[in-house]
Amino acid sequence: MKTVERLGFGKEDRVVVVHVDDVGMCHAGNEGALRALEGAATCGSVMVPCPAFEEIARIARERADLDLGVHLTLNAEYETYRWGPLRDDVPGLVSPDGGMWRTTAETVDNATPEEVERELRAQVDRALEAGIDVTHLDTHMGTALEPKFAHVYAELALDYQLPVFLPRVDRSQLEGLGMGDRYEVYARLIDRAEGAGLPVLDHFNIDSLSFSPGTGAEHNARRLDGLGPGLSWLLIHAARGGPELESITPDWRQRDEEHRIYSDGTMEQTFSRAGVRRIGLRPLRDLVRA
Repeated sequence: MKTVERLGFGKEDRVVVVHVDDVGMCHAGNEGALRALEGAATCGSVMVPCPAFEEIARIARERADLDLGVHLTLNAEYETYRWGPLRDDVPGLVSPDGGMWRTTAETVDNATPEEVERELRAQVDRALEAGIDVTHLDTHMGTALEPKFAHVYAELALDYQLPVFLPRVDRSQLEGLGMGDRYEVYARLIDRAEGAGLPVLDHFNIDSLSFSPGTGAEHNARRLDGLGPGLSWLLIHAARGGPELESITPDWRQRDEEHRIYSDGTMEQTFSRAGVRRIGLRPLRDLVRA
């Protein structure tokens, strides 16, 4: 039985997880995410090592309705806005300036799977201890899904009994992304997840920021059109524009625009016109734990 059917939908229904990444990165990210979650977004994930984590943890303790997971974080990609790992026994995750490595490739080259596992378990535990009702796991910049670390990602999902961002892929898709050599690793990972009762996504779209400012609604409508029947994951980076966000990232206009269109009714109308159903990750966690 397909996951959408286990959730009570028809097998031909288009059901989309509308996911806000990078919650907790900064105050502007928290503001934009919360506004989007009051609108068309259904869930988001928190970057535990980041400066605004305590703020979103406090809000989550007061808002039991929030559907939040852990955005497993192994990188700090910005030049001037930096954060480091929670643990002090993971030297392979630390760049010369004391923050995490800026790129996935640097993390893969320098960190061991053992260090990654220690740090990521600490991030999940810290979120739980802070009072967040963690509904799922996903991966910042995809680093935890790199073949070197993918088994750690799977172990975390199984040990904490949480759904994860795990899309079904075929060899041609990966070859189109220049990652054809990863097919066997991911195929084994998907087989293991399904065998353990973890949901696997039928489709996904993570292309949330590659649009010219002012064209976000059209870009997101096209993304939605590309998602077929079944369970899909639509990633967004909603954050409120302003001096803070502008000082951190050059794509601040796109993040602000996503915050606006996902909170002002624009995307709710788009989902409705397309006949797309939306769902958060808490119902999928219930499936896993059942």
